[in-house]
Amino acid sequence: MTGLLQTRIGFHWGFGAAAVGMALGLTQYVVFRRNLGDHGRTVPNPLPRTAIGWYAGVAVITIAVAAVAFVTGLVKLSNLSQVTTGVLVAAAVAYFIVMLTSSKVIPIERTRLRAFIPLFIANAVFWSLFQQIFTVLAIYSDERMNWSIFGWTAPSSWIGSIEPVWIILLSPLFALMWTRLGERAPTTPRKFAYGVIGMGVAFLLFLPMSGTTGKAVPALWVLGIMAVFAISELMLSPIGLSVTTKLAPEAFRAQMMALYFFSVGVGTSMSGVLSGFYDPAHEFAYFGSLGVVAVCVGIGVFALSPWISRLMEGVH
Repeated sequence: MTGLLQTRIGFHWGFGAAAVGMALGLTQYVVFRRNLGDHGRTVPNPLPRTAIGWYAGVAVITIAVAAVAFVTGLVKLSNLSQVTTGVLVAAAVAYFIVMLTSSKVIPIERTRLRAFIPLFIANAVFWSLFQQIFTVLAIYSDERMNWSIFGWTAPSSWIGSIEPVWIILLSPLFALMWTRLGERAPTTPRKFAYGVIGMGVAFLLFLPMSGTTGKAVPALWVLGIMAVFAISELMLSPIGLSVTTKLAPEAFRAQMMALYFFSVGVGTSMSGVLSGFYDPAHEFAYFGSLGVVAVCVGIGVFALSPWISRLMEGVH
């Protein structure tokens, strides 16, 4: 809807429709959140009142440092993705250290935290490729794709809508598959490995079209690649959210979920860093190198999966 409104009427209407959609989502949550019961209402490890001032001070100093960095030109739009990646990586390392050294974390929880480290890295690699739907593939859609479908030309902004449609179509099939497989289903680390490998394969599927010029890439070809994106996401994303809650120490449940989203954040900012290397004249090298690296990372996670499973201490 936003893409059609933007191309037919203007950007203001597209942004307005997005705002209406978000307002409807918030309304739905407020009306039906009572169905969640007590989940998320009890804080297992609340911040002591005596520590509020210290954390507030840290927050103020952080904001001041960020403001100075922008004003002095140390951080600017051209290097924002690199700086963001560095900050998120540092924050994630600090979070891991705090949880691994906390006296509130019992030995079995500490072992499970170690199992989460390779999954964290695999997740970041996955999202560094996946989130290029909104960077490189947005440019690719506008400059390289032929959006004529059976005589009708779709807006190039639909590149961001194809994969979610595949998710909606394929999610019931994956739910049925995991239910049918039961104990025969792949372990969580192997699902992660398949997701990262699938993401790499999806990038390699751009290679057959890399020698063409202009808007020569058929929309139906990219529609098929987006199906591989969706299959890869279904192998990793819902499983990642689930295993994060299961591996989380009791005292750090919310922080553990924040740590999971740090991995998504690292991947998203890395997608911005990587997009700076994209050049339509060197598509083969770009998509090929990233695809091969992702496949190799996935194979590495697959090889480590028995060790990761042992560290997970009974969590599936």
